[in-house]
Amino acid sequence: MTEKEKTLFKENKRKKFLELANSRVNKTLSNIKLIGNLSRKNNYEYSEKDVRAIFSALEKELKSAKSLFNKGNGTEDKDEFRLK
Repeated sequence: MTEKEKTLFKENKRKKFLELANSRVNKTLSNIKLIGNLSRKNNYEYSEKDVRAIFSALEKELKSAKSLFNKGNGTEDKDEFRLK
């Protein structure tokens, strides 16, 4: 692979990262705002236990994602959140 090809390859990887990161972060921020909407007591009934479970799950997943970036070798965890 020539230096020019290597440079193009790196530029394409960066472009794809930026595209996906911007899209995914914006979707996540929108979804977090929707979770905040669940706090409206006149529309929903929930317990403090429910709130702790929601934020515990979010914090756990955020910590896990951050750890993957620190390692640099992202792997997926298939955990799914469910209130009971």
